[in-house]
Amino acid sequence: MTQAKEGDTVQIHYTGTLQDGATFDSSAGRDPLEFVVGSGQIIPGLDAAIPGMEVGDKKTVHVPCAEAYGDHNPDAQQAVPRDNIPADIPLDPGTQLQMQTPQGQVVPVTVAAVTETEVTLDANHPLAGKDLTFAVEVVAIKAA
Repeated sequence: MTQAKEGDTVQIHYTGTLQDGATFDSSAGRDPLEFVVGSGQIIPGLDAAIPGMEVGDKKTVHVPCAEAYGDHNPDAQQAVPRDNIPADIPLDPGTQLQMQTPQGQVVPVTVAAVTETEVTLDANHPLAGKDLTFAVEVVAIKAA
């Protein structure tokens, strides 16, 4: 059998869970995830676990936050005056919004906190600071 190696295109089915067992993402009921091994298309900790696997192989991969979405960065939070946000924008904590930087780049943010005068927006990835576990099955390998 062919073993996956850097540069190969692989397809995997996966289920990603948090430390408490809650599922945050899964390919169940969807097409498998396809990516080039070692290309940086997926988080480093999962990418590094694929070389050496063969079609049909299953593995549980534990990925520390540093090899996933990084540590939670407090500098990625910003408080903005509440009256700078249009009244029709929902501001419930946990709501995901998009901001635009002065350079025109769109940045996804999450409403972290709301007071009468300001809204704290968090630009960290929702999984930043979290260790992740993936149940993975290789379903196809296309050699480079």
